[in-house]
Amino acid sequence: MYKFIFVLLVVVGMATASNAQEKQNMKQSDNKPLVAYFSVTGTTARAAEKLARVTGGELYAITPVESYTNADLDWNDKRSRSSVEMNDPKSRPAIQEAKKNIADYDVIFIGYPIWWNLAPRIIDTFIETHHLAGKTLIPFATSGGSGITNSVGALKKAYPDLNWKEGKLLNRMDENGIREWIGKTSKD
Repeated sequence: MYKFIFVLLVVVGMATASNAQEKQNMKQSDNKPLVAYFSVTGTTARAAEKLARVTGGELYAITPVESYTNADLDWNDKRSRSSVEMNDPKSRPAIQEAKKNIADYDVIFIGYPIWWNLAPRIIDTFIETHHLAGKTLIPFATSGGSGITNSVGALKKAYPDLNWKEGKLLNRMDENGIREWIGKTSKD
């Protein structure tokens, strides 16, 4: 009889400890990441949506005050808006609205299309208008031909006091590929 009661108490104790651990894990995972992104053509937006589904993160579109037109994106025209902005390292296109509760996020994914082998200048606007110290920043990008390495290197150089993780080009990457990348990134 005593053995039965002892075993019962051990089982109840283990169940209680397991339940407490599960609640602790849920509490830690309540802090969802922010998936902030800039997209003109929708390509980066689609990548951001996949990333948000995989991570459970909240989407935030970095939206310019003045929308970009097709003519603005003509990289063959040195007078196009994107060419002028990218040729001026101090250019900071205005964004419509800053993310109000940025303090609620510990991890922020920052997504962008690669322009001239760099992040568009509006990404600098986002970084400079939000308090990101102490946050983990993970860049992701889409591109028609460039890799992400140079753009991430430029961001790290421009903002060396921020906690940057390695970025990833998410062109045509499915959710399983994103999941695999996130698993590797979280171990770094």
